[in-house]
Amino acid sequence: MKDLAGRTAFITGAASGIGLGVATSLAKAGVKVMLCDIQAEALDKAVAELRRTTNADVDQVVADVSLKPALEAAAEATLGRYGQVHIVHYNAGVIGGGPYGAWTDRAWDWTIAVNLMGVIWGVELFGPLIERHGEGGHIVNTASLAGLVSGGSIPYNVTKYGVVALSEGLRNELAPRGIGVSVLCPGFIRTSIMGSFRHRPERFAEASAAAAPAIGEAPASAASARIEAGIDPFYVGDLVREGIEGDWPYIFTDNEFEGAVDARFAAIKAGFDRIRGRTPLR
Repeated sequence: MKDLAGRTAFITGAASGIGLGVATSLAKAGVKVMLCDIQAEALDKAVAELRRTTNADVDQVVADVSLKPALEAAAEATLGRYGQVHIVHYNAGVIGGGPYGAWTDRAWDWTIAVNLMGVIWGVELFGPLIERHGEGGHIVNTASLAGLVSGGSIPYNVTKYGVVALSEGLRNELAPRGIGVSVLCPGFIRTSIMGSFRHRPERFAEASAAAAPAIGEAPASAASARIEAGIDPFYVGDLVREGIEGDWPYIFTDNEFEGAVDARFAAIKAGFDRIRGRTPLR
């Protein structure tokens, strides 16, 4: 999508961090933006600041993306406000549980519901809305470098691998329908994700706050320090806008983990090399 001015975007997890960074960059490009988040007070503040600093056409809707009816209501609110939607960015995410030995059912349920099902339901609901106006559109799904290189068994990493797989598949399927798909795989970004447990719904009350979104085996404290000193989310917002304009399949924020990704694919290639020349039994 080369010409973004006048288009409409819907963004989850938009009250802070990457979501707010993307909302800001798109608003500055003339996009009308519906910001969606579970945190009403933070959403009020974000929208007020956007209106003050960019003079943009922005609005807000509160929704818990772990509930499909809430996303349905958010879609209806977006159409009611703007009439149509061209760009959707599923960015809401949580750190919901610990590694093997510290798993709980509620932690898995919460993390999967927000990080994966929230994306799946969003595509299911908003995809047809983009298709029906025939003007084309773009979907950006936030995964993580932990969706390409998993250094542990925390639910976060598992869901982010799922988001990568979903995005890669959708890109092939939706391109003929005029919809581009990008997967955002950020490294350490200055966000509040480590405090996401403070906003977990009561039905997920067993979910542990002791996990870290680390790539590798870094403890939660180390991950928190890396995030606090991380990349500016408004820089990430500009990258995402550029990725939408250029139809990038993958959007990265830095090269820190490029070597780890290379090593992973080298290990996969080595697995194929080990069985090269063998004749499978039929």
